Parts: sequence; structure tokens; C-alpha cells
Amino acid sequence: MLTILRQIIQEVSSAEQFQEALEIIVKRTADALTTQACSIFLLDRQGGEYVLVATQGLNPQAIHKARVPLNKGLIGFVGEREEPINIDDAAKHPRFFQVPEVEEEAYRAFLGTPVIYHRQVLGVLIVQQHDPRRYDEAEEAFLVTLATQLAAIIAHAEATGALAEVLTRNSKNKRHELVYSGVPGAPGIGMGMGVVVFTPFELDTIPDRVPDDIELEIQLLEAAFAGVREDLRLLEERLAPSLPAEERALFDVYQRILDSADLGQEVAEVIRQGNWAPGALREVILAHAKHLENLDNEYMRERADDIKDLGRRVLAYLQQGDRTHLTYHEKTILIGETISPTDLAEVPEGCLAGVVSAKGSSNSHVAILARAMNVPTIMGVGDVPIYELQDKNLIVDGYYGQLYVSPSPSLAAEFERLVQEEQKLDATLEEIRDLPAVTKDGHRIGLLVNTGLGADISISLAAGAEGVGLYRTEIPFLMRDRFPSGEEQRIIYRQLLASFAPRPVTIRTLDVGGDKPLPYFPIVEDNPFLGWRGIRITLDHPEIFLAQIRAMMRASEGLNNMQIMLPMITDAIEVDEALRLLRKAYTEVRDEGCEIEMPAIGVMIEVPSAVYQARALAKRVDFLSVGSNDLTQYLLAVDRNNPRVASLYDALHPSVLRALMQVVDNGHQEGKHVSICGEMAGDPAAVMLLLAMGFDSLSINASSIGRVKWVIRHFTRKKAAKLLHEVLGMENAVMIRCHMELALERAGLGNLIRAGR
Repeated sequence: MLTILRQIIQEVSSAEQFQEALEIIVKRTADALTTQACSIFLLDRQGGEYVLVATQGLNPQAIHKARVPLNKGLIGFVGEREEPINIDDAAKHPRFFQVPEVEEEAYRAFLGTPVIYHRQVLGVLIVQQHDPRRYDEAEEAFLVTLATQLAAIIAHAEATGALAEVLTRNSKNKRHELVYSGVPGAPGIGMGMGVVVFTPFELDTIPDRVPDDIELEIQLLEAAFAGVREDLRLLEERLAPSLPAEERALFDVYQRILDSADLGQEVAEVIRQGNWAPGALREVILAHAKHLENLDNEYMRERADDIKDLGRRVLAYLQQGDRTHLTYHEKTILIGETISPTDLAEVPEGCLAGVVSAKGSSNSHVAILARAMNVPTIMGVGDVPIYELQDKNLIVDGYYGQLYVSPSPSLAAEFERLVQEEQKLDATLEEIRDLPAVTKDGHRIGLLVNTGLGADISISLAAGAEGVGLYRTEIPFLMRDRFPSGEEQRIIYRQLLASFAPRPVTIRTLDVGGDKPLPYFPIVEDNPFLGWRGIRITLDHPEIFLAQIRAMMRASEGLNNMQIMLPMITDAIEVDEALRLLRKAYTEVRDEGCEIEMPAIGVMIEVPSAVYQARALAKRVDFLSVGSNDLTQYLLAVDRNNPRVASLYDALHPSVLRALMQVVDNGHQEGKHVSICGEMAGDPAAVMLLLAMGFDSLSINASSIGRVKWVIRHFTRKKAAKLLHEVLGMENAVMIRCHMELALERAGLGNLIRAGR
């Protein structure tokens, strides 16, 4: 059976079309089990029906026509039970439901197994036989095993749109839109027409060629570099008024890469070795890109796309500048395998409605730019058929990371309504931007911002942030190919502190390792999230820790609005050692003549051991700050980046709520300020619970400040305490989340639920 199963899967994998794969499965399964019929019914969730999509033995004319209601028949029974149903005489079963067009009257024996992927029933795989009998255990095991393989095939078809095409054939209520899922890059809803970014000059296809005139090739190269420099200068000039300094600096990076003493000189040297300019350019660009792609650090890997983008632009000039110009729509949704910052810049002002990139993450330059430009963006939509989306009607849902292709009029109208609600909400939030986060009964809670880029400073201040609750210092480290010097760090921290002065700024010491390895400081571990990361690294390398602390303290001179926070604390001994080094650095900086005050020191509560030592930690430091993302992950033993278990990740889990309450109580018993940062702090469904627990401040993304403030200003602390008491009696996160969302609905804040997810 295992050999047959492998053969079926191999044959299915070679099928070019989804329908062909389904037909292979039913035919080969019927042969393998020596049974007269095998069929696949797939679930059409919108129609609430199981659709016959392939069969060997039933009426082939019924394919795509025969439909079984969700709660009817043995097909529906298998789906409800979510387990195999093995019956010797199907017609005698009380759930038997006859579908005339399939012509199954001759079959008695029935074995059906659900096709399940990530806890969702996708369909039912059945076999049938004329004579009454029960299929044996080996046959049942074979069918169950095959169903698990079929589940992955169906899930892929769902992602690519092939499943929707199969389900809607011959459907009276045929749907037109396809839905693709990716990673939210920038929030918001964008509606418009697709414009596919493509490059007619592909470096990979350029051949080597011996040049007739080496000096002429070098001159052509220099002219091409100059042309690209000028293009970038004009693009930067046009965008300068609307982009923060950090984003404008991306163009400076491009210009430095193009410098003839750097990349250009390297290409010229290859030309002198006997290759024409396009071939030399290909050799150098792809070598640099390959080096970056092989690095462990995600940020540096994505710089490979920047290098390739520049290479293509230079190549376009080398090939006589015959570049294909894109035609943009009034509302353009920009789509590509990878989208570069310059691709964004080339869209005429006011025309960019959304961005979709097949590759990349929320940390990509294009995602950072899109957030700064307030353009809804989806990253990492790997299965999207990019070149089929040119001039198609599209909807970009930047909240959920979903792309809708050719939406039906009713769906488009629903999103139009959401856009109008969003605009009204934004106008309302603007009215309260400068008002404090105070409940109706007068309780105030601080709203600070999480940041790590200079670009976020102006956005945070414009949003009404009362300070910085978390500055991630690892980002400047990740953006370099070496450790930044003490002076480089001081300049970065000084700009941050000065921009927010006199507001408080909490700077977290270097937090690398886990999913944030430095490219020049490689850490290879079997389980990095439980390995060498955060404070463990910096205590093992006091020279790194002391250099950073000194830079922070020197940067605070004359401002004194800085607090220092220690990440990934698991034991009080770590705090004692860190405090010894902090006092040492403070003394040294004072001895250098810097007139500074000793900054407040705090620790992050991110792991279960810190929860249970919260009071001991609070005795040693000035404040506690809960890192809700990591704490939830560690408490629930769930990697939220793993699609198989990500659905289990929910910060409203009862164990997480009780852990938070313990941290607040222990911190306050020692008279210390307790804050919380992470996605939970910006979740409208969680805000009132955090307020009731007694958190003194919330640190959230700038885009969430207005919404969180609006929630706080619409409730009393007494009502928040009542809600907390109610949810503490509930046993799972689903019940708690539904209860809190219902409370928001009743308060007239239902339109915040979508934005908070």
C-alpha cells in the first residue's frame, strides 16, 4: 500500500492542472482498493455545500453539478464527525441522502474520510462498492493517509485560486473574485487597478562577450551609472517633501552603491579582464546579491533585491536606455515579484492605492516606505499569478494581508463602505489626537510608542505619542555590516532623545539572537528562541554592552529623558550583573566630564520565569515592562510564525491574562511603574482588560495610538474592571475575545475591531 501511495502522489505531483490531479487520485485509488467507485467532494464554504469535483464510478456528467448541503447525507456526516465513516449498507443509514444525478443506487458499501488541513474540513474522500461489506482496517488506513496528502494539494489550490475555479463551475451563484493571502505590510484598504512591475532587461540572461574596445565599454558603463544617478536624484527630489529623513536616506544608500570608486570600479575591473560592460555588470551584481542572499539575517538578505534593482537600471542604460514605461491608473495597485523603493517612487503622485509583493516581509524597505506613505501593502503573497493581474480590479486588505482579484460588485461595495468608515474614524481620531487617554471616570493611562527607525519619529509625534516605551536598538545594528561604533550609536540615540524631549524615551539594550541574528555575528543553534539571545549575549560580551551603555548615557547629556531597559531577563542574577556594568559605565562617563543623571533602569518580562520572579526583579529596578509578544509565545509554547500552530497564538488566553495580573500586582507592591508593549497593547479588544489590571502605560505602534485612545475615552475604569472579572471566569481565548468584541460593539466601537486584529 505504501508503494502504491507513493506512486499516486508522484503522479499527482506531475499533473499540470488541479482538476487533472483530482482525476488521477480517484482513478488510482479505485484501482488500489479494487473498489467500484471513488469520489471527491470539496466544501464550498460560501454556498454551504459539498461539490462533486471528481469521480471514478459515479455519473461523470454530475461532476461540478452535484451538490450536497453541508448538513445532509453521509458526506455531511463525515464532515461533521471529522473522522472516517465505514458502513456496510449506506442506503440503510439514517443519514443517507440521495442525490439523483450521481446515480449511486447500485452501491451499498461506503467508506468516507474527511480531508482536513489546519483543523478545517476541506472536503470528503469516499469509496463505494456494489456488495454490502465493511472496508477492512488496511483499506481505511490507506484512505486516511491519502486524504492527508490530498489536504495539502487542496490547500495549495485554494491559495492559487484553482480551487475557487473548480468549485464555481456550473454554480448558479458563481463567484468572480479570487483571494490570495500574504503578510500585512502596511495597514489600510486599497482599491484600484493592477499594474505589474516587470523589467525587460534581466541580468541573468546576459552572456559573456569579449569587447572590441575596452575603454569604450568603460565609458558606456560610466554614462549608464551617471544616468541612473540622475534618475534617482530626480525621484528623491520629487518625493522629498512627503518622506521622512530615514526613507530619503534609502536613496542615499543607492547613490553610494553606484559610486564609481565602489561598485562601478569593480565592474570596470571585470571589463578590463576581458568582458563587455553588460556581462561584467551581471557578474558583479549577481555575485553581491548571492552573498547577501546567503546571509542568515533577513534584513540583509532583502538588500539583495536592492542590488539587483540597481543592476537592472544600469543595464537598461547600457542597452541604449530603451526602457519600457509603465502606464499607471488613477488608482494603481502596484504588483511584482519584488517591489523596490524606486518602483514606489515612480508612480505619479496621488495614484498609488496599494502595493502587493510576492516576496519580502513586513521588515522590507518597501513595507517601511509604504507605512511611511500610508499605502496599504501586502508582502509575501507567494502563490499569486503576478502577470495575470495586469489591469485587473483589485482590493488590497493591508489589515489581514489579503488580496481580492476581480471582486464581485457586492464585495466591492462592502469594502467601499469599510473605506468610508475608516475615513470617518480617522477624522474622529484626529480630533482627539492632542487629548489625554483618560477614561470617563477620570483615570489616565500613558500611551507611548514602539519604534526602531528614525522614520517613525515624526509619525509618532504626529500621532500624539507621550514618549517612547520601547526603542529597539538592534535595528541600527542589523542595518550595518559591522558593529556600529560608540559615536555612531551616540548620534542615533541623541537624535531620538532630542526629538522626544522632554518626553520619556525607554531604550532597550541590544536584543539579538532568536529570529534576529547579526550577519557579522553569526549564531547557529538548533533552538534559537531558547538559546543565546538578548541579555545572555551582552552579559557574555560586556565589551558590546558597555560600549552601548556609554553611548546611551553620553547621548542623554543635557536632556535626561532616557530610561534603559534590559531584554530577555530570566533570573535576578542577570539583573544584578547588568546593574554592576551599568554603574561602571555611568561612573566612567561622569569621569569623562559628562554631566548626566543616572537613568532609570527597567527589565522586560518576557518569559514565564520572570513572571514568577517579578517582585524580586521589581526590588532591583525602577520599572517593569511586559513584552506581550514573547511572553504569549513562551507561555503557550506557540511559534506564531509557524502556520501549523499560529492559530493557537492569542494573547487573550486565560493563562496569559493571569500572568499579566501577577506581574502588575508584584510590581505595584514594590511601588514600581509597570507598562506593557507589543501587539496586545494595541489590540482594542485587550485594552480595557489591561486598564483594569492596573498597567500604568501602554507602548504601541504609532498607527494604533488614536484607536486605543478612543477606546479608553469611551469606557469607565469601573466598566473595565467588570469586564475583567467576567472574562476571568472563561476557559478559552475564543470566548474571551468574543466577549470583549461584543463589549466594543455595544459601546458603538465595532469599527475598531477590524483595525485591532
